[in-house]
Amino acid sequence: MKGVIYYTANQLGEPLFSLVQKHILASNLPITSSSLALIEFGDNEVVAGPRCYPTMVRQIISCLERSKEKYVFFCEDDVLYDKSHFDFLPPLDNVFYYNTNIWRWVLGSERAIKHDRMIPLSSLCVSREFALDHYKRRLEFILERKYDKDIEGQPLWMRRMGFEPGTKRRKRGGFSDDEFDTWKSESPNIDVRHDKTFSPVKINIQDFTHPPKWWEEIEIEKVTNWNLKELNGFNNTNTGTK
Repeated sequence: MKGVIYYTANQLGEPLFSLVQKHILASNLPITSSSLALIEFGDNEVVAGPRCYPTMVRQIISCLERSKEKYVFFCEDDVLYDKSHFDFLPPLDNVFYYNTNIWRWVLGSERAIKHDRMIPLSSLCVSREFALDHYKRRLEFILERKYDKDIEGQPLWMRRMGFEPGTKRRKRGGFSDDEFDTWKSESPNIDVRHDKTFSPVKINIQDFTHPPKWWEEIEIEKVTNWNLKELNGFNNTNTGTK
C-alpha cells in the first residue's frame, strides 16, 4: 500500500548519510532508490547525469516507475524522518500532500526555524501513479524547451516552474494547476541544511525577498523527539563517496 522513494546526488558525507537512511529504514516500508553512483539502499538504480534539477526529475521518475506501491513518500538524503511521518495515508489520489511538521536546522548550529512557507518536496506523500504522470509531463516540458541545457546554478526557469507539485499555479508561472494539501505528523522531521544543499539554505528571515507571514525560531534543545545537540559533532567533509 505505502512505500518510499529515495533519491540522492551522492554528495552527502558520513555519518549523516547513513543516519538518514537508518531513520527511513525504521518505517519498515519498501524502499525504491535512485542515485548518481551505486548505493546499497532498497531497490537501487543509477541515473547517469550531472547534479542538476533535470537529473533529479529523471531520478524521481525512475523510482516511481519501479515502485510497486499505491502511495509513496518522497525521501531525500538530508532529512531526518520521524517514524510518525510514515503513518499518513492520502485521502485522495489526485492531490499532493505535504507534511508541514518540520524544523529546519543548519548542521552545527544552536537554533532551528520554521515558517509558513515551509512545504518541501522532501515531505511529500502522494499516489504513485498520479506523481508519475505529473513528473513525466514535467520532464517533457523541460526537454521541449531545452531547459536541460541551462543547468548552471539555480536557473530562472527552474525557480519559476516551482519544485513542489501543486504549490504554484500556472497563472504564477508554475508548471501545472494540480491541487495540494498539508498534514502534520505527530513528531517533527528535521530538514538538515549543510554546505552541499541543492536548494538555498534560507535559515534567516533576511534570506527571503518576500518574508514569510510567520516565523518561529527555537533553541535546538527544545525540538521535541530529537537530540540535535548530540548531532552537532557531525561534519560534512567526507563527500562524494555515497
